[in-house]
Amino acid sequence: MYFTKSIVISTLPEKITASYPLSELAAKELESCLERVELPKGELLVREGRICRNIYFVEIGAMRGFYTLDNKEITHWFAFENDFVTSNHSFIREQPSVENIQLIEDAILWKLSKPDLQQLMNEHHDIERLVRINYEKYYIRLEERFVNAHFKSASDRYHDLLNETPHILERVPLGWIASYLGISQETLSRVRGKM
Repeated sequence: MYFTKSIVISTLPEKITASYPLSELAAKELESCLERVELPKGELLVREGRICRNIYFVEIGAMRGFYTLDNKEITHWFAFENDFVTSNHSFIREQPSVENIQLIEDAILWKLSKPDLQQLMNEHHDIERLVRINYEKYYIRLEERFVNAHFKSASDRYHDLLNETPHILERVPLGWIASYLGISQETLSRVRGKM
């Protein structure tokens, strides 16, 4: 896939900071620390057993986080444009990742290293707030996923997923969607057939 620069770098901080505005100086310093990365579909951004030292902002593309258990891949999240992506446990604690992050589509990402992020947060409280807000969003999603897995039917989980990410069926294989929902592909087919 050939990429054109769909956004000029000077507008990137606006996309990154949509959840919390930054001062002009903070945005400029954040921009100077970002590295543009293009990766092909299927590439592993993070590998289980390796320390994740970067956080990424997705400009274009889709990806999934998955664990491997008994040689079976278990998808536990998806990310799309304007999401931040990292292996949070590994990135925060500087320990080997227990998950893999794989590109579902060719992608353009913006990479920020942990040392650069820490320096930016130390120097700019608005960047620190932006990071905190994005961590809060991540943990809210985790809690919602827990509630959905334990208290909602497969049909309700699928319906919620379509409401939250209506484009997902066009971009993600059904097997990974079934894994994410915690159901078999056959059950997913039955649920879809009833809708």
